[in-house]
Amino acid sequence: MSVLDRTRRRPGAIDGPVNVLLVEDNPLDARSTLRAARKLELADRVDVVSDGQAALDRLRQARADGVPVGLLLLDLNLPGKDGHDVLRELRADPDLQTTPVVILTSSVEQADVNGAYQQGANAYVNKPTGLDGWLEAMATIREFWLSLAILPRR
Repeated sequence: MSVLDRTRRRPGAIDGPVNVLLVEDNPLDARSTLRAARKLELADRVDVVSDGQAALDRLRQARADGVPVGLLLLDLNLPGKDGHDVLRELRADPDLQTTPVVILTSSVEQADVNGAYQQGANAYVNKPTGLDGWLEAMATIREFWLSLAILPRR
């Protein structure tokens, strides 16, 4: 059984449609992530923003609209507010602090890894290379976060 065959949503694991927000400033990485996410039907909706402030604005707007983001895929190296800044603000906001955050970044610096976890990241994933790598990473994220894990009630 391939990793692609094992990625099925478990009934009851998620309460309603799943919206994912990808925060990525590199157009090639954003395109690769979206391509894999669409192929795997990762979520009902995947939105993309390219900087930290836009991510916070989108998270707050989605919450106000009654369709909060169910999973945040966050790059650390962003223009303006970087991923660390986003994490700090997110975890300080009572309305957004339980949003699951997967860091999806090219940095393997131990300071970035430690900092992300200290600031409340739920997982830290190094960006893959090639389409197969992106498919495997997105399938694993889907399998765990959207099929196995029980997410906070929205």
